[in-house]
Amino acid sequence: MTEVENRSLPPPWAEVSNTARLLLADGTVIEGQGMGAVGHAVGEVCFNTAMTGYQEILTDPSYAGQIVTFTFPHIGNVGANVEDTETSNLASRSGVRGAVLRASITDPSNYRAMEHFDQWLKSRGIIAIGGIDTRALTSLIREKGMANAVIAHDPAGRFDVGALADEARAWPGLLGADLVPDVTAGQTYTWDETRWAWGEGYGKLATPEFHVVAVDFGLKRNILRCLASSGCRVTVVPATTSADDILVRKPDGVFLSNGPGDPAATGTYAVPEIRKLVESGLPVFGICLGHQMLALALGGKTQKMHQGHHGANHPVKDFTTGKVEIVSMNHGFTVDRDSLPTGVEETHVSLFDGTNCGIRLAGRPVFSVQHHPEASPGPQDSHYLFRRFANLMRAARGVSPEPER
Repeated sequence: MTEVENRSLPPPWAEVSNTARLLLADGTVIEGQGMGAVGHAVGEVCFNTAMTGYQEILTDPSYAGQIVTFTFPHIGNVGANVEDTETSNLASRSGVRGAVLRASITDPSNYRAMEHFDQWLKSRGIIAIGGIDTRALTSLIREKGMANAVIAHDPAGRFDVGALADEARAWPGLLGADLVPDVTAGQTYTWDETRWAWGEGYGKLATPEFHVVAVDFGLKRNILRCLASSGCRVTVVPATTSADDILVRKPDGVFLSNGPGDPAATGTYAVPEIRKLVESGLPVFGICLGHQMLALALGGKTQKMHQGHHGANHPVKDFTTGKVEIVSMNHGFTVDRDSLPTGVEETHVSLFDGTNCGIRLAGRPVFSVQHHPEASPGPQDSHYLFRRFANLMRAARGVSPEPER
């Protein structure tokens, strides 16, 4: 028996089908039941504490390169549908490498279900492992940080544990990784679909007030819907689009989207263009990766987090209003607040660990947040930030602002 096999962790119950493995780079081997796609994939293991929205999470391009451990035990019981997909670039998959579940997937029990979750995982090429003590794995991540790992599913239960463990150890990880090319749009397109409403579904923007260019670093569809619901006709452009190509479209504002990977790596080509956009005087709004790269463009620095923030129950304080919001988060890098230069103000802070969650440029219509105000999944406490962006565009026209709330 190899050293790796000696360190194996047993499944939480004896009846579990022994058809999957999660192999951490430190040699730990976790056995479980294989679900979804067959094969193996390497990625960084994180945990997400959201109690709803597993489909939105697994189609969020910000999770590219990661294996998501769900702390909530019942994943898949509401099935899957076509409406809850968050990947805006429909020609590509979200990039998530795998999913770790506590229990087996049950038959769907929801009126919106159109497909069994296991079949949905297969159709998107996502490998999953169930029957795992996700509390123990989460504790391990909290103690040691987000580990590189291989997730593998073989219906016959045949695994070359040594080779898979070697692959996990050899993977370079997310630090220094530019994953945006895997998830950005391949070409420019427009968007006018608005947010979902009970009994009505998604709407359509009939009379746009603004034209916004959104730079797609891994854009979520509900961000686009929130922009459209705020009166914005949106033109989405690929991540490598130059500032000149954006400005020639004469937008009222520019949006910098969420996305995966290391902001410093993507920033090698994106940050110089963001600086030009800021210098243009246009209103600029960034979310998540867009927030981090805006901070880099303004002279700040970013750093890798120990365990990251992934969930839908994170308290954040907005210093501009004095209010505390419960927000959705998904990031493994953070802006170093101590690196922010004079003139760049901190506007939001995490009440979990005190990390930076928002900035604005003094005297300029430029701001960003680390969390996800569009939610999907998560609370809608921060929807007002899209109205704040709209008000900056109104101010640029000399028009009176509307209430944010």
